[in-house]
Amino acid sequence: MDKEEIKKRVIKVTAKVLEIDESEISDNANFSFDLGASSMQSLLLVAGYQEEFNIEMDEEKSLEVQTVSEAVDFISTYL
Repeated sequence: MDKEEIKKRVIKVTAKVLEIDESEISDNANFSFDLGASSMQSLLLVAGYQEEFNIEMDEEKSLEVQTVSEAVDFISTYL
C-alpha cells in the first residue's frame, strides 16, 4: 500500500474520531494543537488506525506520533 492511500485512510479515520471535516486535516496538522484531540481521543485514534489497517501498533510509541504525516510514516512501518 502506498503512502498516499495510507494518508487518505488516516484522514478518514481522524475526521470520524474527532468529528471534523476531512478538509480541515492537513499533512502537518498536529492532532492536539491543530485538530483539538484530547488524550482520550488520541487513544481512540490509535484504536481506529489499528482497526482500519488491521494492525497491532506499539501503543506507547504510537502516542508519541504528533502529526498526520508522522502517523502515515508510523503506520507504513506496520504494513
